[in-house]
Amino acid sequence: MSVAAAVVHGGYGYLPSKFRQFSHKTISQIKPPPPPSPPPTIFISTNPNDVDSNHLKDLYSLCNHSSHRFPKLNSQGIIEPVDINKLKKALLHSYVVVSVFTRPDLGPGRVSGSGLHGDWIGKVVPVTPGNGELVGFGRAVSDTGLTAAIYDVMVIPSLRRRGIGRKIVQRILRILVNRDIYDIAALCSDQEKACGFGDDVLASTTMMYTREKHHNGREGKTLRLPCPTQEGQDNVGQKNGEAKAGM
Repeated sequence: MSVAAAVVHGGYGYLPSKFRQFSHKTISQIKPPPPPSPPPTIFISTNPNDVDSNHLKDLYSLCNHSSHRFPKLNSQGIIEPVDINKLKKALLHSYVVVSVFTRPDLGPGRVSGSGLHGDWIGKVVPVTPGNGELVGFGRAVSDTGLTAAIYDVMVIPSLRRRGIGRKIVQRILRILVNRDIYDIAALCSDQEKACGFGDDVLASTTMMYTREKHHNGREGKTLRLPCPTQEGQDNVGQKNGEAKAGM
C-alpha cells in the first residue's frame, strides 16, 4: 500500500532504490509497437482465363501446397510439384476460380521498377492480371445445384496474415450463394481457420480413398480411410477434418 500511495501522490522518497531509477522520462521513452502493415493493393479475379497454369504451378511450389490429402514429401519436407496436366484439367472443371494479383515488387518475383519514376509509375498504375503477379488462389467444385466444396486456398508466405485468404473464401462463398448453393464444405487444416473456417457443427467424419504401396514397390489395393478430426492426432490424415464454411 505504501508503494501505491507514493506513486499516486507523485513522491518517490518512500520507494525502494530499485524503483527510483524509473522516471516519467523513462516511461515516455517506451515506444509503442509499430502498427500493422497496410494490406497491399490487390486485384481479385473470378475469371478462370486470368490464371496461367504455369504461374499457378509456381504458386503451389511457393506455398508448399498440394491438392493431395497425403502428399509426398522429400527429405526437406518439400511437397512434390503438382502435375501441370492434372492442374489444367482441374482448372477447366472447377465451378468457381478466384485468383489474386498484386504489384510485381510485392509478388514472388520481387521485381521493382527501375529508378524513381519506375517505382512511382508502378504504384499508381492499377493492378490487373496482365501486369500483376499471382499471389493467391482458391477454387470450388460443385454439382451446380445442391452442394459445393472449397479447395486449394493459398497465399504466398510473404503476404499471409493480411486478410487475403479470407477475401478469397468470401468471394467464393458469395458466388456460390448467389447461385443458390448453400451446402458448402471445405477440407482444411488448423492453419486455414483464419480464412473463415470453423469446426464442423455436424461432427462429420471425412472418408477418402488412397493407395497403399508395399515394400516391393507394387501398388496395393485402394483403401478407404477415416480421417480423425481430433486435433493433435498423428495418424493418417492428421489435423484434417471436414469443416462447414461459415456463411
